[in-house]
Amino acid sequence: MRKNTRLAVLLAMAIPFAGQSQSENVDLSMMQKIREEGLKNSKVMDIAFNLTDKSGNRLTASPGFMRAANYAKETLAGWGLTNAAIVPWGEFGKGWELEKSYVAITAPYYKSLSAYPKAWTAGTNGLKNAQVIVISAKDSAALEAYRGQLKGKVIILDQLNSYRPSFKADAIRYADSTLETMAAAKMPAPRPQNAPVDTAAQRRQRELFAARNGGGAARILALLKEMAKSEGAVAIFSSGTVRSHDGTIFAQGGGAYKGTDPENFLDIVLGIEDFNTILRLAKAGVPVKMDVDVKTKFQTKDLNGYNVIAEIPGTDPKLKDEVVMIGAHLDSWQTATGATDNASGSSVMLEAIRILKTLGVNNKRTIRIGLWSGEEQGLLGSRAYVKNTFADPATMALQPAHEKFSSYFNIDNGTGKIRGIYLQGNEACREIFAQWLAPFKDLGASTVTVSNTGGTDHQSFDGVGLPGFQFIQDPIEYDSRNHHSNMDQYDHLLEDDLKQIATIVAAFVYDAAQRDAKLPRKELPKPRPAGGFGF
Repeated sequence: MRKNTRLAVLLAMAIPFAGQSQSENVDLSMMQKIREEGLKNSKVMDIAFNLTDKSGNRLTASPGFMRAANYAKETLAGWGLTNAAIVPWGEFGKGWELEKSYVAITAPYYKSLSAYPKAWTAGTNGLKNAQVIVISAKDSAALEAYRGQLKGKVIILDQLNSYRPSFKADAIRYADSTLETMAAAKMPAPRPQNAPVDTAAQRRQRELFAARNGGGAARILALLKEMAKSEGAVAIFSSGTVRSHDGTIFAQGGGAYKGTDPENFLDIVLGIEDFNTILRLAKAGVPVKMDVDVKTKFQTKDLNGYNVIAEIPGTDPKLKDEVVMIGAHLDSWQTATGATDNASGSSVMLEAIRILKTLGVNNKRTIRIGLWSGEEQGLLGSRAYVKNTFADPATMALQPAHEKFSSYFNIDNGTGKIRGIYLQGNEACREIFAQWLAPFKDLGASTVTVSNTGGTDHQSFDGVGLPGFQFIQDPIEYDSRNHHSNMDQYDHLLEDDLKQIATIVAAFVYDAAQRDAKLPRKELPKPRPAGGFGF
């Protein structure tokens, strides 16, 4: 009875589309089946458990990443997908694994510390008991005053961080007014042809530049690490970002990772409170001693990066060679298990595939899933896949698969439920997506915005003129607590939200696979020989 009532509601929501000339003919009976399977019989949390707690952190090229990739491949093959494989996309660099980490104050009193070595840094070669030295140098000349003093020392920079309590909730959902503003956004003016491209890589460099108080500070830090390594210092302490407080620590990479790059000097991230404690004591003339025992392992035998690829073949004689694709990045950083960044996205994409396979859908187009590596280092896995499969953005020479591609849908904004979708400037898809979302308005998803969103793998597809989209998601505590932090664990996943995401993604995939025509495209981008993908 409840099922019939819900179907009646869905049919009622579809009535406004009946008189439209571009009706999408949404199969409401199938939408109901997808809802039933996705919301009542979900396996998304079990999938997430396997990608997080069972796999560990998934730093690209690490053992944890390969555990997760093998789980995904075997699971997809077990569901009956074809061509399930872990596919090399090109050279990434060295794998890295943290095997041991112990950091504590031993004088003037004992205190164990929560501390996280940055990725691709060396270890200590055993337990070291070292005295802290404060470095206060704003230029290379001032740094020279410390030469010959660093052997056996733990270095801390004279940069006290102000703790700022937050008066806002860590977790939030989008207000209706915010979504209304997003929906009302207008298409931005075209960028002048010769205007410089603001790429994601450039934005990451600006953020790093700001975090280090400008280029001068970055150069001094690089010189200091070279001096510390040559003189035999033990480690350097960093305080992460201003968000690294209340037990939450944000730690990422510690330097270059290519096969020929040397091991980076050990750089350990502390929370603001512990960092400031050590700095205040040392500056007050109180000798501070530390126990530091860090063991890291580099993998140099296989420098390739890998993606997980699998597909459900299409069945329509005319459309089966066309592809609808979904994806998410599988890699994470090293401080936690990357639950919301981005095991959540990978889990819901796997769950969406499970839903469709369980229902035995007779998809006209081929449905393909891609789980990417190297996203955290610059969308490397998806960029290489797109370049190898569809087009090289430097030349925009199109491969045959480019014309056969329908659409790509991505999830990578945490555990929050879908509230709508970004058009990525593709206004021609507005009405299509509005109709596809209509059966899920009661689940909170209805906003369609022409705005772009960046920083994740849909840009690799959009960058060569393929329809690539990211969904709007409630932020929850993504930026405040989880993103690239030690708190990004399984317990921060919201089960009901993930069920909703997987259900809507499965519906979008089905709609795109069954649609008479491929999704509309924007104008083909110009070749970008210098800027690559343009993001």
